[in-house]
Amino acid sequence: ETCAVNNGGCDRTCKDTATGVRCSCPVGFTLQPDGKTCKDIDECLVNNGGCDHFCRNTVGSFECSCQKGYKLLTDERTCQDIDECSFERTCDHTCINYPGSFECLCHKGYTLYGLTHCGDIDECSISNGSCDYGCLNTVGSYECVCPAGKKLHWNKKDCVEVVKCLPNAKPAPKAQLVCSKTGGIESCFLSCPSNTLFVPDSENSYTLSCGVPIQQGKAQQKRNATLPSCADSLAPPIKQKARFKIKDAKCHLRPRSKEKTKDSGKQAGLDNCQVTFVNLKCDSSKKKRRGRKSPSKEVSHITAEFEVEMKSEEVTDTCNIDCVRKRMEQKLQTAIKTLRKSINKQQFYIQFSGTEYEVAQKPAKATDGHEACSTGQVLQDGKCVTCSTGTFYSGEHNQCVPCSPGTYQDTEGQLTCEPCPSNDGQGVAGARNVSECGGKFNLIIKGLGQCSPGHYSSDGFKPCRVCPLGTYQSEPGRTLCFPCGGGLVTKYEGAVSFQDCETKVHCSPGHYYNSTTHRCIRCPVGTYQPEFGQNYCITCPGNTSTDFDGSTNVTHCKNQQCGGELGDYTGYIESPNYPGDYPANVECIWNINPPPKRRILIVVPEIFLPIEDECGDVLVMRKSASPTSITTYETCQTYERPIAFTSRSRKLWIQFKSNEGNSGKGFQVPYVTYDEDYQQLIEDIVRDGRLYASENHQEILKDKKLIKALFDVLAHPQNYFKYTAQESKEMFPRSFIKLLRSKVSRFLRPYK
Repeated sequence: ETCAVNNGGCDRTCKDTATGVRCSCPVGFTLQPDGKTCKDIDECLVNNGGCDHFCRNTVGSFECSCQKGYKLLTDERTCQDIDECSFERTCDHTCINYPGSFECLCHKGYTLYGLTHCGDIDECSISNGSCDYGCLNTVGSYECVCPAGKKLHWNKKDCVEVVKCLPNAKPAPKAQLVCSKTGGIESCFLSCPSNTLFVPDSENSYTLSCGVPIQQGKAQQKRNATLPSCADSLAPPIKQKARFKIKDAKCHLRPRSKEKTKDSGKQAGLDNCQVTFVNLKCDSSKKKRRGRKSPSKEVSHITAEFEVEMKSEEVTDTCNIDCVRKRMEQKLQTAIKTLRKSINKQQFYIQFSGTEYEVAQKPAKATDGHEACSTGQVLQDGKCVTCSTGTFYSGEHNQCVPCSPGTYQDTEGQLTCEPCPSNDGQGVAGARNVSECGGKFNLIIKGLGQCSPGHYSSDGFKPCRVCPLGTYQSEPGRTLCFPCGGGLVTKYEGAVSFQDCETKVHCSPGHYYNSTTHRCIRCPVGTYQPEFGQNYCITCPGNTSTDFDGSTNVTHCKNQQCGGELGDYTGYIESPNYPGDYPANVECIWNINPPPKRRILIVVPEIFLPIEDECGDVLVMRKSASPTSITTYETCQTYERPIAFTSRSRKLWIQFKSNEGNSGKGFQVPYVTYDEDYQQLIEDIVRDGRLYASENHQEILKDKKLIKALFDVLAHPQNYFKYTAQESKEMFPRSFIKLLRSKVSRFLRPYK
C-alpha cells in the first residue's frame, strides 16, 4: 500500500511509513478500528461540550448557544443573563431585570400596554372615578369636582354643603396691633395668631395678610381660611388704607435679634387695637425716575389695609352705632399715626409663632450667613428649599418646623401654622390641611372609625347606616350610596358593587350594562372591560385605542403612532405599539435621506408578520413611493434569523401596511449611514454567509449593545480607537473578529 494510490485507502490524511501507510484524522474526528475511516466526534456527549445551556454538534466541531434572554460570552461556552434594563427605551417607566427576562412597571396613575409602555389611566371612565358629581381626568391622576354651592368632602369624592360660618365655634383669635412709647421712641408690633398668608412676590417684595376679610374677595377664597363664627357682626366693617415709606431699607422679613427684643420690654402708654383683617404689601423694587439725579439709597414702600369689625355688644344707651363707629375709626387712625412714626424709626415688627420679624431691613444687615435664602426657605445641600406644607419657617431657628398638634399648614413657605377649628390640641404633628386636624384625622390615618364599604353616614364616620336596597358603595368613608339605576334592586342591603344589582341580563367581558334599556352593549372602540356584569367600559390608557369594539383586555389597546428616530448617521424604525402587537389597518411611511456621499446599511434583527393573511401585512423598502422604483427589501413573513444588507439606492422610502386580519409583534429595525468609500468592504462583509452561519454571529446582530458599537464605528470610523483591543475581545467572539479582520486588511492593503 502507498499513499500515492487512492490516498492509501485513508478517509483524510495519509502518511507513508516503513510498515505501510498510516491514516490520521483532523481535530474533531476520531480514527475508526479499521484504521482508515474518520468519524465525527460528538463533543456534546461529554459534559454537554462544556456549554452552559445548549450544545449542537457540527461536522468536526460543535457550537454552544443560550436560552432566550441570555447571551453567549466570548469564551463561546458561558451564558450570561442579558440585562434588558441597561438598554435605551426598554421600559417607559420602571424596568426590573430577571434572569432570562425583564418586567416593566408603571408609576401610580398609569397602566401598562404594549408590554413596555405606560399610559395615563382615565379613572373617570371607571364608574365616574367614584365621584359624587363631576370627574376630571389629569395626567397620572384625577380630581372630583362639585357644583356651585358645594365643596369636596375630605374623602375627595363626595360633595357637601359649603358652611359659611361655624355655629357656637370659638372665634378665631384676632390680630392685634400694639403700639407703645419707650423713651420717646414709638414702636409697634402686629401679632398674627391665625389665618396668616405670606406670599413672596419677588426678591424685593412680599405680601402678608393676617385674619379673614369680612367680605371675602376672590383672592381669599383660594386660601382654606378658618371659618368665622356665626356671631352676628354689625355691617359694614371699618376699612382704612395707609402708605408708608422706609428709607434706606429693603423688603426682607427677618427675625429680630434677641438683644433688641429684650430692650422692648419696658413699655409705656400702650395702644391696643384689635384688627379683623390686615393686608401688608412691602415693595422695594427700584422704579426708574425722570430727572438726572436718581437717589442711590433704597426706598421701600409699605401699603397697609386694615379692617375692624363692629361689635353689637359695644353699642350702649349713651353711644349708639354711629358713635361706636366714630370711636373705632379714631382709635384706628391714632394707631396708624403711631405706626407711621414707628415705621420711620424702623421700630415696626410682626409676630408669628412667638418670633418677632422686622418688616424691612437696612441692606448692611444682610451680611449674616443665614441671609442666603429668602424668608420661608432654608438651605439644604447648597440649595434654597421652601418649607413644605405641614411645616412652618421658624426665623428664630432658621429651619422648617413641623406644625404642632392642633395646628395645620396647607401652604408652602409660611411663617406660622393655623389653629385647627376644634382646637383641642389633639391630632398629629405636621398636619397639612384642616382634614388632618384633631382626633378624626387620627382615625383616618388608622382607617378606623370610617364607614366600611356598603355603608355611609353624613360625614363618612361611624355611626354608619347600611346602603338600602337598590344602592351600593364600594369604598370606605363615604357619605352616600350609588343607585343601581333603572329601578333595579340589589340582592341584599349593604351592597358593595354594581355587580350586586339584579340586572335583567348578565353581561360578559367586553360589554357593559345599560340601566335604561336593560341591555348589554359592546364596549366602543377605544375602551375595554375585563369583568362580568359591569356598567361601564374603561377608556384605553394614554393615546391608545383598540382595533375593534367589544375589547376585553388592556392588551387590546394599541398605540397607533409609527415609531422610530431618523438621524443622519444612525436611527431606527419601529412598528406602532412595538414590542406589543401592531394595530390593524395602519400605514407607516419613513424616508431615510442620508447626508451627501453616505450610504445606508440596515440590520433586521428579527421581524414578526403573520403569514396566515396571504401577505396582508407588508414591510417594503425601496428608492421612492413609485412601485417600479428599485426595491431593496420586502417581506410579509416572520423571520427570527437576522439579516444585514446595504440599500440598493442612496435614499430609502420605507412603508409598513397592515390589514384587519391577524397581528404580530412587528419589528424594530436599526440603520447606519457610512462613507460611500467603504461600500465595497461593507458589501463584502454583509454578503458573506459566515456572518450568519453560526448562531453566535446571528446573536451579535440581535444584541442591541453590540450593534450600537458596530454602528458607532461604521458611522464614525475614528471612533474605532475608542475601543481597546481588550474591549473588542470581550465584546465579540474570536471567529467574528477574525472574519472582520481578514476583510478589513484585504480592503486596506489589497496588493500585499
